[in-house]
Amino acid sequence: MHACRCPAATNARTGAHYVLTMARRFDDRHSAGEQLADELERLELADPIVLALPRGGVPVADPVASRLGAPLDILTVRKIGLPGHAELAMGAVASGGTTVRNPEVIDGLGVDPTTFADAADRARAELQQREQRLRGDRRRHDITGRDVVIVDDGIATGSTMKAAIDAIQSSDPGSITVAVPVAAPEVVADIRRHVDRVICLLQPSRLRAVGLWYRRFGQTPDEEVRRLLDHS
Repeated sequence: MHACRCPAATNARTGAHYVLTMARRFDDRHSAGEQLADELERLELADPIVLALPRGGVPVADPVASRLGAPLDILTVRKIGLPGHAELAMGAVASGGTTVRNPEVIDGLGVDPTTFADAADRARAELQQREQRLRGDRRRHDITGRDVVIVDDGIATGSTMKAAIDAIQSSDPGSITVAVPVAAPEVVADIRRHVDRVICLLQPSRLRAVGLWYRRFGQTPDEEVRRLLDHS
């Protein structure tokens, strides 16, 4: 798949540059990661570390980390689903205790504080179990002062990515770059207000679902996540 380069733009908050390129569909997550790596190599990041959002973000992040000569780690994030409608995100929780609220859903549907708190508690318990299953006894990398690259296989609503960003910002990184193959343009615009750079290869006006923009988009097994972490 070929991508046509679009002009760089500037982050209004930080003055940093981010890169937008447009593409058609990705063969698979690894192929998408190779194309992200092409863009990230041009940034010449200092002492980078790549943090993938499991599970689908890990096979995207693996070639990125390899090309940058950077360690690969995971940052676990869990959606806080609306009771009875789990696919609708009221917010998200991330490793380290970070919680992000989605006011559009919470206020729009009149979700009371107790309902949100109970759902957030369940999400945290699930997150801890998931991280233990994926990470095992691997230690977390220290990201203080480092150029952090957050990678996922795509962004839908943005609540998961925002939780990841908040969790990283609390550890005082040198910079934060979000790198994803596909996301809706309005979500990219929102995310880039919170980070130094955004690289997004494809911004369809109607995203619908991240998986539609891949030719092969199967589930990423836990075993593959652990294998890629071990390889890194």
